[in-house]
Amino acid sequence: MANNHQHLVIMAGGVGSRFWPMSTQEMPKQFIDVLGVGRSLLQLTFDRFKGICPPENVWIVTNQAYRDICIKQLPEMPAANILCEPCRRNTAPCIAYVSWRIKTQDPKANIVVTPSDHIVTNTEEFRRVVTQCLKFTGETDAIVTLGMKPTRPETGYGYIQADLTANSPRNKEIFRVDKFREKPDLETAQQYIKQKNFFWNAGIFIWSVSTIVNAFRIYKPALNKQFESLGSVYGTPQEQEIINQRYPECESISIDYAIMEKAEEIFVCPADFGWSDLGTWGSLLVQTPKDMYGNGKIGPDIATFDTNNSIIHTTGMKKVVVQGLDGYIVAENNGTLLICKLSEEQRIKQFSGES
Repeated sequence: MANNHQHLVIMAGGVGSRFWPMSTQEMPKQFIDVLGVGRSLLQLTFDRFKGICPPENVWIVTNQAYRDICIKQLPEMPAANILCEPCRRNTAPCIAYVSWRIKTQDPKANIVVTPSDHIVTNTEEFRRVVTQCLKFTGETDAIVTLGMKPTRPETGYGYIQADLTANSPRNKEIFRVDKFREKPDLETAQQYIKQKNFFWNAGIFIWSVSTIVNAFRIYKPALNKQFESLGSVYGTPQEQEIINQRYPECESISIDYAIMEKAEEIFVCPADFGWSDLGTWGSLLVQTPKDMYGNGKIGPDIATFDTNNSIIHTTGMKKVVVQGLDGYIVAENNGTLLICKLSEEQRIKQFSGES
């Protein structure tokens, strides 16, 4: 049974062209059935918290342009719980806003904050880890972040350096954070892997609402004041209008820089539940079941000949035949076709013509 004080915050305001032409600025990847399973990444994120947080305690922070998409994709949750940013100000203002909004409704709230566009392959283990972390933050003033056990020397992720010499007396799987590390170069990433106490920073945070608002009061008082002062406005018809006025005044800063790297009671729970931030076509290939030649195929009828190590995403095509490719992306959406080397996918934004 879900705990009535447990809340889920899904950050779903991101835009980008890395999965073009499948995703666009009008329809970012979090709203798309990337995996070909009949559910968008946003819906899959919602699904894996079933049994942890009741639908009425699910919150989405997104752009006004995506509000109707969120309502359509998640009719189970209250539309009033979809909070709209008038502009992008990174994750700290987003989290400060939703935290104060939740606090006015439930001062005893215990919160999980997660991106909307990640995937998890072992949902059962994910729920176990999140549940035990919520118990920990419900009993302490700690902030917990999930650290993914690395499987390779990845240069595209930030890392969490943990103190594994002593675990928390309350939970043997939770350890203090020594330091947050920026995305490393390959040589540094290889050293991290050897040391065994470095974990990928998944950007999934767990804390009580009182803990996080107190952290904002201490480490980002000006930002905190913007949202604490609106207590009488939250939940009223005037909320959006006032947020539209105040939000652009907020400092644009990530929660990592604003809070995580400064606060003292920061803990990490190392975990392994098949996580990926799904930031590139290459990462999608890693997460997709592959044929004996290393090809990942997402679409109703895809045939390959003399083709290896390629990702083919053609859900809108009746039949696709690919011959003679090695290490390529083949992707189609709404009449636009991309054929690109996986090694050159950093140029997709240039190809898309989107800013």
